[in-house]
Parts: sequence; C-alpha cells; structure tokens
Amino acid sequence: MWCPSVSLSVWANAWLAGAAAPDDVLDALSQWAPRHSVTAYDAVAAGSTGLPWPDVNHSGSMSLLQTLRTAAGAAVGTPALSVVLPVPGDVRGLPAGTQFQRDAITAGEAIVVGGGATSTGVGLVPDFEYDDAETYDDAAEAELSGLSWTVYSMPTTPVTEQIDLGEAEFALRSAVRSAAHALGAIRAEAGGMDVADPRKLVEQVMESSGQHRAPDHAPSRALRVLENAAHIDAIVTVSSGLMPIGLQSSSEAQIANEALRPLSAVVRSARLAAVSAILHSAWR
Repeated sequence: MWCPSVSLSVWANAWLAGAAAPDDVLDALSQWAPRHSVTAYDAVAAGSTGLPWPDVNHSGSMSLLQTLRTAAGAAVGTPALSVVLPVPGDVRGLPAGTQFQRDAITAGEAIVVGGGATSTGVGLVPDFEYDDAETYDDAAEAELSGLSWTVYSMPTTPVTEQIDLGEAEFALRSAVRSAAHALGAIRAEAGGMDVADPRKLVEQVMESSGQHRAPDHAPSRALRVLENAAHIDAIVTVSSGLMPIGLQSSSEAQIANEALRPLSAVVRSARLAAVSAILHSAWR
C-alpha cells in the first residue's frame, strides 16, 4: 500500500465486510503515523457521521472507524468505500467545484464513502502533521507526529469508474519496458558523471513501501499489479530526480523524459483497478 487512503480503505472495507478486526485497521494505520485523528469540515458531514459540531474537536482512531461505519450505512454486499487519486487535469471520482475536490487534489489522494443507507456520502482527505519545526535547528528534522483526516459532505456521490484489472495489467507490461528503456538512456547519457546507481535507488524506493501489507483476501493478481505499478512508479520517481542539469537538454534525455511522462497515468489507473479488485474481494 503506497498511501494512507489505500491502507485505510482496504482494511476498513475488510472490517466492514467481517474479514478483519478493528485492530487490523489500526495496525495498518499505525504504519503511517503514531496518531490518527478525524474532524468534520462542515455541519452536514458532522450530522451524517456523528462527529462533533460546531466545536471542531479532533477525535481519535476509534472515532475514525466509527465515522466510516456510520457513513457506509447498512452493508449491501458491495464496497461502500472507494479511493480516488486526483491530479490537476484528472479529477474523476470527485464532485466538481467543492472544497473536498480542491483538498483532494492537493493531497493527491482521498476516500469516498457512500452507499448503503447513505444517499450522498462523504469524502475523507488525509493530512500529515509534524512537530513544531521551530523547535528544531533544521525544519527538515521535524518529526511526523500524526495524520489527520478531514470529513467533507458531498452534494452527490460521484460514480466510480470501473477499470478492468486485465487491461490495466496489460498496459503495465508495456509501461515496464518503456520505463526500463528510459532509465537506461539516462544512465548511459550520464556516462562518467557523478550519478548514483539508478537501479539501486529504485530498490530503495520500493523497500520504503514494503512495510505496508494488504488483507489476506486480496487477489494475487491485484497484488501483482500493485507491485508492478510500484516498480514503475519508483523508476519514474528516481529518473525525474536523477538527471544532472547538464544532460537535461540532450536529445536522448529528452526522449527518455517523453517516455516517462505518460507512465504516471498508467500507474494511477492500474492502482485504482487493483484497489477496486481488493475492495470487492472482501465481500465475496
């Protein structure tokens, strides 16, 4: 799992389906931050979830689980939670012109909860919290202290686009070849310049997300797609920060960048397809 919204959605969904315990959800969340809190953004969200209002108090992890259970409504045999991974220019799955949409784009992730007894649903956006940087000599040394989740009301529940897992996996196969070729081109162009080994950097990026696990019911194919998507994402991440300034105008480097640019969209679609498959598998 590569972001908090995915960890929370797949584990909370498993809990709602009776395939996991509340402690399993809390354990998954603890991998992201030592403390989690939840608060309502508006009165409608508070009314539909039972969160405090108008006194905006940050409630703890158990309140987060209760919020999801209340928003999900009565179980109907299908997931009430879905994940969105918005970027500027692609905001599918989000209600247009809302604060929820704007904050979700800023975070690059969000959860939509709707279905069951709810007619409009709510959205959740995570935000990492850090200790006061003023207490440190270097602001970069500020330690992660918690993860806050804000709950927004939605005028309507957006229709979730279903992405076929098989098609997503096929697209990833082509993307792997393109990413590997681009990374090789950048490495070749660097020549004798002082550039770190890109393959080792890719391994380090992938290892950083290895501590997050999926529920036992997750289909092996979905997990394979997530692993391949993580590999491509790591290549894109490493490549974008690896190229020395002196190479950025070279023809080979430009070709490499052109090959990498569309891969992020392929990764996002594959991840959404895999997460959807994991969510649905809990109810079978």
